[in-house]
Amino acid sequence: MRVITSPARLASLLMAGVLLAGCASTDSQEDELDGVAERQLYEEGREALEDGSYTTAINRLEAIDTRFPFGEHAEQAQLELIYAYYETDDWEGARAAASRFIRLHPDHPQVDYAYYMRGLAAWQAGRFSLERLRLIDIAKRDPGATRDAYADFQELIQRFPDSQYAPDARQRIVYLRNVLARHELHVADFYLRKGAYLAAVERGRWVIENYPQSEATHDALAVMVEGYLGLEMRDRARETLQVLIENAPDHERLRGRSFRPEHVKADALSA
Repeated sequence: MRVITSPARLASLLMAGVLLAGCASTDSQEDELDGVAERQLYEEGREALEDGSYTTAINRLEAIDTRFPFGEHAEQAQLELIYAYYETDDWEGARAAASRFIRLHPDHPQVDYAYYMRGLAAWQAGRFSLERLRLIDIAKRDPGATRDAYADFQELIQRFPDSQYAPDARQRIVYLRNVLARHELHVADFYLRKGAYLAAVERGRWVIENYPQSEATHDALAVMVEGYLGLEMRDRARETLQVLIENAPDHERLRGRSFRPEHVKADALSA
């Protein structure tokens, strides 16, 4: 008798075969490492790292972490796992490994490296390939990973100001601060267009209070001026305008000492 298999059924069978093959492969790899000494696993893992064979390196280093958690090479294997995950673009794995190392070995002489790599993994997770082509503005995207990177690098320089990784972290903080501030202003602009003027003012104030050294502080003042105009609080708007004029007299929203709102239907404001 001829058996006719539907396309959906065939796809299901093929997928099941792939999963079984994957499980068999994983079991085979684990069997291969049974009985292998810690030192050999570490040497093979190190050699794989140097050769750029990161999958193999992860396999060996994870075996050390699982089978010899208190062994001679356990701590170093955990550190190198962070790097191996990072090199395979497994940002979440790298961050999790770094956080675990920090929790288990807070006084380790290389714990600053774990802090740095945790921030670097979040940095990469928050970036997008199209950014380099200037086709998108990452400040308009969900800034969750970017905030993580900012917090991680901040913690690094606070805890280890003399770390060899601190200078790079400081430079990245400057960039991240500007990205996060711009993101807040994109949200504030949205609120202005929707007539949520109080929310817009609060976003502008948040930028000034939390990212005072960012390039966006002058734009944040402009947002607050327009938000106050929308709320018909012209005295507060004029006070904020005066601050904007004193700090950025050439701001694009100014015409001399006058401010013309972009989204709010209100007369021009003069300081």
